Amino acid sequence: MKFHFGIKLTITMIVFAVVISFTIATSDHLRLKNQAVSNKMDHVKQDEMMVTYALDTIEKAYTVFGDNIAVQMKENSVFLLDLYEKTPNFDEWDFAALKQLMPVDIYIINSENVITHSSLENDVGMDFSKCCQKLAKTLDERRESEEFFHDGIDIEQSTGVIKKYSYMPTADKKYIIQLGYSLQDGDIFRKFNFLDTIDELVQKNPSLNEINVLNIGGIPIGQPANQPDQKLSEERRKAFDQTLKTGKTTEFRGIWNNEPAIYHYVHYISEYDEGTTKDKVLEIIYNDKDLQSILSKNKKTFIIQLIFISVITVFLSFIISKWVSRPMHLAFHDSLTGLKNRAAFDELLQTTIAKEKGITALLMIDLDNFKLVNDYLGHDKGDHLLKCVAQCICSVARKNDITIRLGGDEFVLLMPGTSKEEVELTANLIIKTIVESTSQEIQLEGEKVTVSIGISLFPVHGDDPESLCKKADMALYVSKEKGKNQYTFSE
Repeated sequence: MKFHFGIKLTITMIVFAVVISFTIATSDHLRLKNQAVSNKMDHVKQDEMMVTYALDTIEKAYTVFGDNIAVQMKENSVFLLDLYEKTPNFDEWDFAALKQLMPVDIYIINSENVITHSSLENDVGMDFSKCCQKLAKTLDERRESEEFFHDGIDIEQSTGVIKKYSYMPTADKKYIIQLGYSLQDGDIFRKFNFLDTIDELVQKNPSLNEINVLNIGGIPIGQPANQPDQKLSEERRKAFDQTLKTGKTTEFRGIWNNEPAIYHYVHYISEYDEGTTKDKVLEIIYNDKDLQSILSKNKKTFIIQLIFISVITVFLSFIISKWVSRPMHLAFHDSLTGLKNRAAFDELLQTTIAKEKGITALLMIDLDNFKLVNDYLGHDKGDHLLKCVAQCICSVARKNDITIRLGGDEFVLLMPGTSKEEVELTANLIIKTIVESTSQEIQLEGEKVTVSIGISLFPVHGDDPESLCKKADMALYVSKEKGKNQYTFSE
């Protein structure tokens, strides 16, 4: 019984220690993981801020130093409107000569939003209703007005050249004269080239795969739109549209060059551009190889620490349980026989009758002539006899019965869920077994060791521990008065 108690205590302490250790180690692992993820997001945020700053700088530069560009484009638009009044047939226009006259590209857009004429022959026939529905809607609105409009930074779709576009409708509202001014050839762009900033960021940071500034059509600025690899995939388009519509940052995991990547979209609103190019979306495509490497190392460290801590806690738990289990065991067990002791008896009896619906028998067992054994044969022989009696009672008892040594030569057997017949049989067996096992070893002059038993039944003889003990004790003395070596039921 002592062995089982120690095992239970050891297992309990080990489980408790391991749970605490696992909780602490897991908490530390999660803290490091969250810190690594937070650091990664901080780096992405820094890259985002760098690109935003570069865009803000160049747009501010155009606002401060580039007002003359818009003024010149308006003057050119008015000149072309006057030419339209004189020569409304664009077939008669010499677009090559006009381009030589003014440093802009000229586009004539009809009411169907199709480019019918241009100084760039490759752009003739472009249908904005098919390729650029958002721009087409804006063109319809601008065609109905008589005002001059100019946008900020945009791209020429066929070449990817960064340009500034202006729009002015004809008086009859049949056409829009669009002018395109190349910004990349100017000193401002060369001085504040945000594309160089982006390239530098990507070159310096291995975790950055690509950074794109997307216009409202989802086209990367600085790259030709007619290249197949520049068209946004369905997933990228969905994230782009969501960011542009809600203004909230969107992110998803995908594939970039056959490797896992994270697509990060941020809404950018220019403080200086009042045209259709005011809204843009920053697309930052990055990988988290560095993060995964850190997390993998943290995981390995976590596992090693957990194993180490577990081994230490198991060892310490085993040692502590050894120290603690013996005094705890002795507090409720008899040190000589290993049976439950008087300290445990009251609680065991109370618990047993509280949960038992049938009959519970309380057998008070007392050795006759035990004092003579100690006096004539010595205490060692007396201790040996007590151990023998304990073994005899346990050998007769059922699996669910509880054997207790109250002290001296007094023992108790609790028999839950029993019957009077079964109790009688058990009592006879106890007397017979003890007498047979001790008669040869214990030799007393004119006397021999016998057993007297007093029995009370719950709830027949009482429904509380005190009544049951009192009546069993009275029955025990009746057995002794009758001549010993017998059992008696309480009345």
